[in-house]
Amino acid sequence: MASRVFVLPKKHRLVKSVDFRRVNKEGESWAERAIVLRKVPNGLPYSRFGFSVSHHIGKAVTRNRAKRLMREVVRLHCDLISPGWDVVFIARKGIAGLDYWAVERAITQLLRSAGLFRSQTGAAGGQVE
Repeated sequence: MASRVFVLPKKHRLVKSVDFRRVNKEGESWAERAIVLRKVPNGLPYSRFGFSVSHHIGKAVTRNRAKRLMREVVRLHCDLISPGWDVVFIARKGIAGLDYWAVERAITQLLRSAGLFRSQTGAAGGQVE
């Protein structure tokens, strides 16, 4: 029996500190009650995603759960997101009490507000007027 892998593909992961710093320094941001989205163009034919959860959110179990929830929502929506962006999701204290569906609503609203869904962008990845 073949096993299915339910992880965000490696090429879609933002892992280097220098990339996180670049997104935080140069990126535009959008915020919801529990999550902040920052994005910056990356010049690649695919988008990469990073997740940041501060110690202020809670202990390790709470922080890891928040990262898992955000990562899963992005994994399931990855094919709908426009290529060519580095995106960082930053958890706020409000994420601790949210379930999967609330996190999904927050992230999809942020992606929509940032114009990152494919249906909202033109062929070059720019915003459609």
